[in-house]
Amino acid sequence: MAKLTPYIFSEDAKAQAEFYTQALGGEILSVQTHGEVPGTKEELKDKVMHLSLVAGGIPIFMSDSIFQTPERGNGIHLSLSFESDAEAHKAFDRLAEGGKVIDALKTQFWGALFGVLEDKFGVLWQVTTEVQVN
Repeated sequence: MAKLTPYIFSEDAKAQAEFYTQALGGEILSVQTHGEVPGTKEELKDKVMHLSLVAGGIPIFMSDSIFQTPERGNGIHLSLSFESDAEAHKAFDRLAEGGKVIDALKTQFWGALFGVLEDKFGVLWQVTTEVQVN
């Protein structure tokens, strides 16, 4: 059995991780910088080599992208599913701060809330709730 952990390359991994822990609740678990590697160039010493966080109960890894500038893309969406409408709205609104709502969070024909947004770092998120069975 495999376990999927999103790994996000960022222009500022610390700031982006803090944003996610504020928006979704959670914490930064560890931060390792390139300065911990012997022989690292001075200009790279403060750059994040690996950061581990939990946001909304989801483990996420991050790193500062030092070899190429991250580009905004549309090939991957991170999908968050919540048990309650209130949790979904709270996460959606917080992640959308400074970003762009692509499809507003609203009840869909299948009976659950669903919405799509691009956060201020260019990451695409789908936010949904579990379908309520009566």
